[in-house]
Amino acid sequence: MRNLKRALAAVFVLLLAAVVLFFVLENQQTVALTLFGWVAPQVPVAVVVLAALIIGLAVGPLLGAYGVQRSKRKIRASAREAALSGR
Repeated sequence: MRNLKRALAAVFVLLLAAVVLFFVLENQQTVALTLFGWVAPQVPVAVVVLAALIIGLAVGPLLGAYGVQRSKRKIRASAREAALSGR
């Protein structure tokens, strides 16, 4: 069973790599992005899209973790307040 899971994981990774490679090879047109007057050098569309994906994959969990920590703090503060007012 463990070997089957490893084989399926390997097949999934290979398929994902093939899709990414196909995407990169199909999107070789160059674009230059402009943001607030700053002009980025011309790079292929695939680089821009993959960079946006990676940045989003990094920022999303960080914001989620921040929200969880903030909620935990609010719960602890509410519990402390309820314990103090319960005397």
